[in-house]
Amino acid sequence: MRDKILAGNWKMNKTFGEAEELIDEIADQLSKKPVNSDVQIIICPPFPYLEMIRDLSEECDIQVGAQNLSQFEAGAYTGEVSAAMLSSMQIGYCIIGHSERRQYFGETDEIIAAKIKQALNEDIFPIFCCGENLTERESGRHFEVVQKQVEAALSDLPADKAYMIIIAYEPVWAIGTGKVASPEQAQEMHAFIRKLVAYKFGEEFAENLSILYGGSCNPSNAAELFKQPDVDGGLIGGASLKAADFIKIAHSFPEDK
Repeated sequence: MRDKILAGNWKMNKTFGEAEELIDEIADQLSKKPVNSDVQIIICPPFPYLEMIRDLSEECDIQVGAQNLSQFEAGAYTGEVSAAMLSSMQIGYCIIGHSERRQYFGETDEIIAAKIKQALNEDIFPIFCCGENLTERESGRHFEVVQKQVEAALSDLPADKAYMIIIAYEPVWAIGTGKVASPEQAQEMHAFIRKLVAYKFGEEFAENLSILYGGSCNPSNAAELFKQPDVDGGLIGGASLKAADFIKIAHSFPEDK
C-alpha cells in the first residue's frame, strides 16, 4: 500500500512568533483528533524556522521538510543551504523543483536533477514537483511538458535510493489562483506519471510511489481529489497556513484506499 502524505508548504510566510503559534495550533488539533495512522504529515517552513518546527513537531509525530536546497555539495555559494546542512539538523524531506523556483529563480531541469541527487546523497526524501502552465495546458502540451520534467528528474537516480522519491504534480495554472484541476484531470495526470515511472523502474516500483496533488487543494475539494486511485495526498500551499483548514484536509483521506 502506498504512503498517504500531506505536506504543508508555508512558502515565504509567517514571522517566527506566528510560525510557532501555527505549529502549536496544528499539534493541538492533532492531539485532539489524530489522523489515521497511515497518513504522514510533513511541514515545510522557511529555513529559519526548521529547527523550531522540528523540536515542536516531535510531540505530535509530524515530519519536517525544507522548501529548497542547493545543487552544490559545499563551498563559496553565499546564501545557499546544502543537503548536508539539512541532514545534520535531522530534516528528512525537501521540496525540489517547485514551479515558483522554476519561474522566479530560473531553475532548469538539470539544476533540479542535481538537487535531487544532493538530497538522496544525504538520505533526504525529495518531494519533486512537476507540472504545466496554463498556456501548455490549453495548447494540449501538458503531457509532453510533464514527461520531459519527470524523465529529466529520474534520468540518473541511484537505483538503491530511487524508492525515496515522492512526486508532486502541480498544475501551475491552479497554484494560488483559486482554480483547481478537476478530480478527473488530476487522476489522468497522476496515472500518466505513474506509467512513466513504471517504464523506467518497473510496475512494482511505480505502484509503491506516492504521487501528491498540489494546486489550490483545500478542505472543500480534498476528499474528492484523494478518492482518485492514483492521487496519494497533497502538497498544500495557502491552506497549510490555517491550522483548521490543514487539519480538515488531513482528515479527508478515504479509509479504504
